[in-house]
Amino acid sequence: IQAQVVTHYHWLSISEFTNIIAVSQMTPGPIGINSATYCGYTAVRDAGYSTTIGIAGSAISTVALVLPSLILMILISKMFMKYMHTVVLENIFSGLRPAIVGLIAATTLLLMNSENFSSPSINPWTFWISIYLFVAAFLGVKTFKINPMRIIIYAGIAGLLLLY
Repeated sequence: IQAQVVTHYHWLSISEFTNIIAVSQMTPGPIGINSATYCGYTAVRDAGYSTTIGIAGSAISTVALVLPSLILMILISKMFMKYMHTVVLENIFSGLRPAIVGLIAATTLLLMNSENFSSPSINPWTFWISIYLFVAAFLGVKTFKINPMRIIIYAGIAGLLLLY
């Protein structure tokens, strides 16, 4: 999403995109749908159209994102139900697991930019607080098994108190 919306088409700045990620993580629903809805609205509004047309833009972008996946999932689920206990399918899922972990790690690295973590030369306080919150959130979920919802609340409170 970032490559298309920010880098290729320049519909949003990196700061706006980072805000979308933050809001999408807090609102119910997948991040892609929330981002597509916001990007569709923002792109149409920034092009000079009315709010009503902006809402139509958000609806169109959401449907455009969901429809191909919906069609594929219906077809795949029919095939999956037929072949779910075969060795080939079990091997496919064994190969997909590490790839999914890699995709999540790549997304994490993409979000580690100066918009989210500042820079030690520009604002050392913000940089180190951001790094600390990142590490604390990771350890809280991974090591201490704290509910991610609580981590979000704690990090939000800490960020509010320490950075603003």
